[in-house]
Amino acid sequence: MTALEPGPLDLSARRLASRLRGRLLVPGDRDYDTARRVFNAMIDRRPALIIQCAGTEDVIEGVIFAREHGVPLSIKGGGHSVAGTAVCDRGLLLDLAPMKAVHIDTARRIATVEPGLTLGDLDRETQRFGLAVPSGVVSMTGLAGLALGGGLGWLNGAYGLTCDNLLAADVITAAGELVTANAHQYEDLLWALRGGGGNFGVVTSFTFRLHPVDEVLAGTFMYARRKAAHALRLYREFAAECPDELGANASVFRGPDGEVAVSIAICYAGERGRGERLLDPLRTLGPAEAAIQPMAYRQLQHAADHGFPSGRQHYWKSGFVTAIDDELIEIVLDFVERMPSLHSGVGLQQLHGAAGRVRPAATAYPHRGERYDLLILSQWPDPAQSPRNVTWTRELFAAIQPHLSAGVYVNNLGADDTERLGHAYGSNYDRLVAVKTRYDPTNVFRQNHNIKPQRARPARVLHG
Repeated sequence: MTALEPGPLDLSARRLASRLRGRLLVPGDRDYDTARRVFNAMIDRRPALIIQCAGTEDVIEGVIFAREHGVPLSIKGGGHSVAGTAVCDRGLLLDLAPMKAVHIDTARRIATVEPGLTLGDLDRETQRFGLAVPSGVVSMTGLAGLALGGGLGWLNGAYGLTCDNLLAADVITAAGELVTANAHQYEDLLWALRGGGGNFGVVTSFTFRLHPVDEVLAGTFMYARRKAAHALRLYREFAAECPDELGANASVFRGPDGEVAVSIAICYAGERGRGERLLDPLRTLGPAEAAIQPMAYRQLQHAADHGFPSGRQHYWKSGFVTAIDDELIEIVLDFVERMPSLHSGVGLQQLHGAAGRVRPAATAYPHRGERYDLLILSQWPDPAQSPRNVTWTRELFAAIQPHLSAGVYVNNLGADDTERLGHAYGSNYDRLVAVKTRYDPTNVFRQNHNIKPQRARPARVLHG
């Protein structure tokens, strides 16, 4: 099939629809626009076909259809990627959101889950048993995309990244075959799934290691503009001394009054008395506000949700830093003072402890050791404001370049960051190309931050 014109389904698409348990949507159908919508409102792509997958067989049918007709294929779990790669133009979108089954094995501390879950969905199930999979920090994030790209969050110091806790995966390959990757079979595929993104197949089931996490000591310290530079220097010293069970992230933003402020957010997964003592250095600077309390881990996972309402335009730039020096602090504060949107900010997310001690070659995600993911997170409501906000983001990113270390977190890459893909994988890149070539030699799974196989055929598009 070289084209699919608007209107009634052609014969091949009708045959596809007849083989599905889920729904096949085309432009104009009820739920079509909802199904193609993603977190970043800058993305407005229109697939010709959307399969709302009811199970593994629907995924297989979709992959075979896309491969045989040579059309773009995109995979949507939570749709939370800033690059919007979950949705393709004039191709086939596999919507995995209906696939939300969860099985918790409390005796073995293992969770087996389907790819349509958000982090909030997963936490709701695991927290009933006082358990957790280390994951991200915003509950609306799709679990599948987060895990396949790495998974940096509050518990990385104590228990590693999300991908470090991936024990097995059921995967639909480009050939339309279902394989199970684990420590005993398809080991190279499991290695690649631990940080290599959606390049190698469609994961229809993840098996994760669970950890005992129930109540945590968590919250934020807020510092006004006059103490902002001191607060960031304090964060630098404090984070460097954090034990594994304590995670600390910093944010620079402007409050409702337009004034620059700094917050230091913490999560301590240990004995409460010790945690309170560990936080004393953050109190000595005299925060304007301090809201620290014991809370359910699940409650902490929802704490940042209000800052990411649906419908906003997003443009991000990020990189890793291993040293938060004074010049970097001044650059960030200066730019935030001139930030065009009060909804934007600059964050420093800590990677340390257990996550930092993993060998860089042990998983596809290579960025280990003590470091920080520095994220310029620009968001604004009005598309007319896009040029100004994008320009500000790019100028700040250019200014901090001398302070960045090698590497970038692939989950933060935008649509215009394709030249940085090699930085995301470093010395693991060639090995990832080899795995890609083995499991997807014609690059069926290319609507992503694409690791190209050694040879790939170009795609055609559907018109619809």
